[in-house]
Amino acid sequence: MNDRNASRRAVLGMGVGVGVGAAAIRMTASRAQAQEKIAQAMVQYQNNPKDGQLCSGCANWQPPNACAIVVGNIDPNGWCIAYAPKAPQ
Repeated sequence: MNDRNASRRAVLGMGVGVGVGAAAIRMTASRAQAQEKIAQAMVQYQNNPKDGQLCSGCANWQPPNACAIVVGNIDPNGWCIAYAPKAPQ
C-alpha cells in the first residue's frame, strides 16, 4: 500500500466520523429542545394567581396560553413557583 492510498483512507474515515458526529449532535440537540419544558407538577402550577402574581405578568408567559418553561396549557391567571415578573418597559 502506498502513501496516497493511506491518505485517501484517512480522509474518507475522517469524513465518515465527522458525519456521524454531526448526526449525534443534532439528535442530542433535538432531545434537549424536547426536554426544555418542566412538568406543571414540578413547579406547583395552579390555575389561580398568588399574591397578585399572574402567569400573564411573568417573563416566561407566551400568549395566548403557554409558558416558555412549563409544559401544557397555561391559564393567564395561573401561577407557579417559577414566576418571574416581566421587566419594566
